[in-house]
Amino acid sequence: MKSLLWRNKRAILKTCRVLITLATVGLIAYLLWSSRRDIVRSISGIAFWRLLIACGLIMVSRFAVAGRWHVLLRSVGIRIPYWESLRLTFAGLFATNFLPTTVGGDIVRLAGAAKLRCDTARYAASLIMDRIVGMAGMAVTLVIGLPICLHVLRPEQSVGTVPVGLSVAQISPPRKGRRRIVRRLFYALAKGARSPRALLGAFVLTWVHMLCLFAIMSVLLDGMGEGMSFLVIGGLWSVVYFVNLMPISINGLGVQELSIAFVFTRVGGISHAAGLTLAVLMRTLVMFGSLPGAAFVPSLMPDVRGQEPTEIYTEEVEEDNGEQEREFRERDSRSADSDPLSPGGTA
Repeated sequence: MKSLLWRNKRAILKTCRVLITLATVGLIAYLLWSSRRDIVRSISGIAFWRLLIACGLIMVSRFAVAGRWHVLLRSVGIRIPYWESLRLTFAGLFATNFLPTTVGGDIVRLAGAAKLRCDTARYAASLIMDRIVGMAGMAVTLVIGLPICLHVLRPEQSVGTVPVGLSVAQISPPRKGRRRIVRRLFYALAKGARSPRALLGAFVLTWVHMLCLFAIMSVLLDGMGEGMSFLVIGGLWSVVYFVNLMPISINGLGVQELSIAFVFTRVGGISHAAGLTLAVLMRTLVMFGSLPGAAFVPSLMPDVRGQEPTEIYTEEVEEDNGEQEREFRERDSRSADSDPLSPGGTA
């Protein structure tokens, strides 16, 4: 009965997500159509060299994201070439365009662990740390963006806390091995947290990624004749970022565009047409930046021909896993000796 309710709950959530996506995309399409002349005028006012700069900056941003994850992978003991990190990052970015949530690409990157025979627990820990570092960077600029929103929207509209949702991919291994995987995951997280140099490097690369995004929006807005302070752009985008984390639509489709149009128009003070144009261009650029991943996603799919997965630094990982297992057995034996209710425990 419980499993039936859970399956029905998941089906209802998926249906709601699809309906919300259709509703928001439909609303955006209506707004774009009703303002099509103004939007065409705004796009035509952007010089071609500005679009080239925006395309270049989005690619720099993607390389910075891959570099951030590569640094965090090394901090948890997974030493793969940067090319592999870049390949998996682009594959995840491309797959995110079609997966239900904004973190769906992490599932694709996690699939790379099976192909590379890396420790899945460490791999998952690096992905969690990657998300945390990215959110921490945006949280810094949220300190600027949230007060601006509160100041502009008050008292006409009441604003509470910015809703933040982060869906985490749940992997369901056999019940017997769940406890061991969870312990190894926390072990890897603790190991990564003890590497301040790696965390600092990841945070710097996060800011490279963020500054590229802010510069793109600044270049596009200047091209449309809607100048805005660089700090204000960063603050407003951070608000859009956290709203877009809510797993209520497929890859934030519609939600991101509505958030950009509302925040930059109502709070930033740009024209309605410029807000819609910025929303469309940012979605297009992000999808453009993920296109190289189309060549890498097929290589992560299960090989029906039965080829062996690629082995990369498996010996080091297996050796470290053995050390972890010995530590876990020692901890379990100590806890059993101190527990009077366990067999052989001392009263």
